[in-house]
Amino acid sequence: MTRLGAMRVAAVVLAAATLGACGSNATTTTAPPAAGGASSTSSSSSSAGATVAMAKTSLGNVVVDAKGMTLYMFTKDTKDSGKSSCVGQCLTAWPPLFADGTPTGDSVTGKLGTIDTPDGKKQVTLDGWPLYYFAKDKAAGDVTGQGVGKVWWVLDATGKPMEQAPSAADSSGGY
Repeated sequence: MTRLGAMRVAAVVLAAATLGACGSNATTTTAPPAAGGASSTSSSSSSAGATVAMAKTSLGNVVVDAKGMTLYMFTKDTKDSGKSSCVGQCLTAWPPLFADGTPTGDSVTGKLGTIDTPDGKKQVTLDGWPLYYFAKDKAAGDVTGQGVGKVWWVLDATGKPMEQAPSAADSSGGY
């Protein structure tokens, strides 16, 4: 085989491996960051209905998803506006909680709903606030997104932001 032929074969193998790594699953429902760190897509947890619950963390009882991953609100969103202000790179750091149906609550007393995202998905809301994960939260109960940029906060059962800054709040990633 000529050197040029070998280079062509290598290019074809590399292209096939790259395409294979992309996968062919048209419906990407990436687990929330808890299941293995930051999500590699802007897609987040999506389940029929999506359950929102309460869990005890170092900040007290906060809103979490069905797997115990902390959910946050963004003060740059406008409550009850029906849209999210988190776009572009913001969505990489702060993936939304999506639902395929009506969200349900376990020990959550605030009103649950959804808003339509620009790509046609349904983002879960609590008391009018769109809900997000923080990509740096690695395990159930992590609250490392609390106070980031002084614009990201956990919520209580009613959907009210709990704006208590952690002792060493990260100022990056606030968007």
